[in-house]
Amino acid sequence: MDYRISVLFRAIPLLMGAVSAALGGYVLSHAPGPTARVAGLVLVFLAAICLCLFATAATIIRQLIGRYTASDHWLYPSLGFAVSGFTMGYGLWLIATGPRPPPDFVAGHVIFGVSMICTCVSCVATSSTRFTLITENSALPEGAPARSPAPFGPSTVRALLVLPALAALATWVWAFVLLAGGGGGAADGRFTAGHVMIGLALVCTCLIGLVASILRQVQNTYTPRERTLWPGSAAFLGGIGIVWGLIVIAAHTRSAQLSAGFVVIGLGLICWSILSKVLLLALVWRRTAPLANRVPLIPVGTALLCLFLAGFLFESADSAVIVAARVLIGLGAICFSLFSIVSILESGTGDSADREGEAEGSGTADCP
Repeated sequence: MDYRISVLFRAIPLLMGAVSAALGGYVLSHAPGPTARVAGLVLVFLAAICLCLFATAATIIRQLIGRYTASDHWLYPSLGFAVSGFTMGYGLWLIATGPRPPPDFVAGHVIFGVSMICTCVSCVATSSTRFTLITENSALPEGAPARSPAPFGPSTVRALLVLPALAALATWVWAFVLLAGGGGGAADGRFTAGHVMIGLALVCTCLIGLVASILRQVQNTYTPRERTLWPGSAAFLGGIGIVWGLIVIAAHTRSAQLSAGFVVIGLGLICWSILSKVLLLALVWRRTAPLANRVPLIPVGTALLCLFLAGFLFESADSAVIVAARVLIGLGAICFSLFSIVSILESGTGDSADREGEAEGSGTADCP
């Protein structure tokens, strides 16, 4: 990978995070009303996901350009987990502060769900600390034994798989508690927070497949069944998010419900952005995939859909709908950050394939 391109790919998540945080800060400072506080706080903390994606991008890129150090091995995953912890703490603080005004109740629950996504992305960064082994293992014949000694110990593998699973489970349970009428707060706040947390739980569940794909390819235990299991799961979960959002929109009786539906659609689009990474890893594993370089177009398309949808919603005079429009801009920034990650994966695997092709061509040319 060219060094200047590597700088660009690392800068994209940081720039997208800065856009989301700056818009959130502007909304908090200049927009009136309680709905502005919800949108502003959520936008500021959506930047935390972009920062965790930067940690993942830097972890992979520094390996590809040959500048990966022992400090990098710990620095970038630690950065992701630190951001996750801070985000979780702030969300819980908003929820626990009493009396809880409705904007803080909704924002606190959403920020807590965002911290669960940050935790899952940090597990992706940790799993990627041995990323270059994926191309080495992919060059081995089908049925080759697992790497020995294993790049990750059994306890580390279990922890990296269990942590995102627990994050997803916590988000699912909390969402259904809210929708069932528990958790305190007003009915409108529980409805909005519950449905948005459903979308956040879908994203966490998608990230389990990404962590598992990277781990198993690094360990050389990736199976043919997983080639369809993880991409299919991500596509299915994204579809659930979009359909769920459309149902909420169709059945809405209050503008707050309409806003929640559009946000869930945006989170479904993030699931499809994650699909691009899982799909690329499956496509290039031990086979040639001529269309693999088209996979980065998926997060570009989802980012544009989020921005176009936000543009339409900004034409509404309803302040609750404007919340969804603002949040969708932050979700579009996350989708574009995922474009950076999948482009890095495509570049790394593409470079490996090119080297193999050149070696085969050189060997043929030497034959008499």
